[in-house]
Amino acid sequence: MLEIACFNKESALLASRAGADRIEFCAGFEVGGTTPSLHDYMELKKEITIPIFVMIRTRGGDFCYNNEEFQQMKEQLLEFIKVGADGFVFGILDGNLEVNFIQNKELVELADGIPCTFHRAFDRVKDYHKSLEEIIKCGFKTILTSGTKSNVSEGKEILKTLIKISNERIDILCGGGLRSTNISEIKNYTKAKNFHSSGIVNGILPDAEEIKKMKSQI
Repeated sequence: MLEIACFNKESALLASRAGADRIEFCAGFEVGGTTPSLHDYMELKKEITIPIFVMIRTRGGDFCYNNEEFQQMKEQLLEFIKVGADGFVFGILDGNLEVNFIQNKELVELADGIPCTFHRAFDRVKDYHKSLEEIIKCGFKTILTSGTKSNVSEGKEILKTLIKISNERIDILCGGGLRSTNISEIKNYTKAKNFHSSGIVNGILPDAEEIKKMKSQI
């Protein structure tokens, strides 16, 4: 499965036409992703048929949220449920860089069966083994990670370990610096089945040929 991170409607349409299996839809390219416009999502949903997972993140920066921000995240999630979101992407840590079990579990339960991905906040945690187990207990279906390193090439050893110890209890989605130039190596080394990329070569739009190349290798 190849998921493409898209920061606007144009990118999502391009990725869909190029063969992406799923879209991670967000805004805030410059801060690594924030909650997109509800209107943009509704318009996009009319034009593509592949699943669209929505980022729920009120701001850039760290992944610790105060009560007001957390309330906003809950409200955003409920708004997207009403318009048929296929899935959600979020991740909340506490001040000790551990998984905020209570807040994450509350959001997953609020999603009411709609699949949720714990995003790359995972790559900030102190103990990835402990965090993996807590994320599974929260009810997430997927963890998006570069193996706690800055990119998948540096994190491939931990990615391999995560896939092994998760034992198919949760999907490990390999992402972070993933391109057509290294996707085969990451696939073969880690035995991963799920991949995530922006597909961006230059500028801020995904490159259709790059997406096709990645897709052909998985």
